Amino acid sequence: MATSPTSRRGGALSLAATLLTASVALYMALVAFGNITDFGTNQQFVRHVLAMDTTFKDEDLMWRAITSTGLQDTAYVLIIVWETVAALVLIYGSWLWARRDQQQARRMSTYGLLMVLLLFGAGFIAIGGEWFSMWQSKSWNGLDAATRVFLFSGLVLIVNHLPSKQADSTT
Repeated sequence: MATSPTSRRGGALSLAATLLTASVALYMALVAFGNITDFGTNQQFVRHVLAMDTTFKDEDLMWRAITSTGLQDTAYVLIIVWETVAALVLIYGSWLWARRDQQQARRMSTYGLLMVLLLFGAGFIAIGGEWFSMWQSKSWNGLDAATRVFLFSGLVLIVNHLPSKQADSTT
């Protein structure tokens, strides 16, 4: 779909969206790359969180624990795949922002940022933090890091959807 010359104009807001989206893309690419090249480090993290072996071991909660290493490793591989796809979508969104194709950039960036928000919000904060009681662990608690990524990605999503004067003048 062709964009009008007005919608292709740059501006501070477009630059902010480009750079912020690229920052999250870089972060997700580095996370995925790290998990692929140093598979064992975060594999242990996922295994301990799912096994709930460093929580308070409340008998009313321990039935939730997943102790099968096969299931734990499957969850970890799925996380890495999700991270990789999110990084690729955000890289593409950043490229579209740089090309000043605001409509497509906004769409692709939204998809990628929602993937990050779902992973860190629903996956790590809700499921890991609450369902598997990660908050109880002194050694395997990633809630602070997950919250930072969730909030930063949410802020970037908001910036991506701020109305621009250029977009308003075309409607």
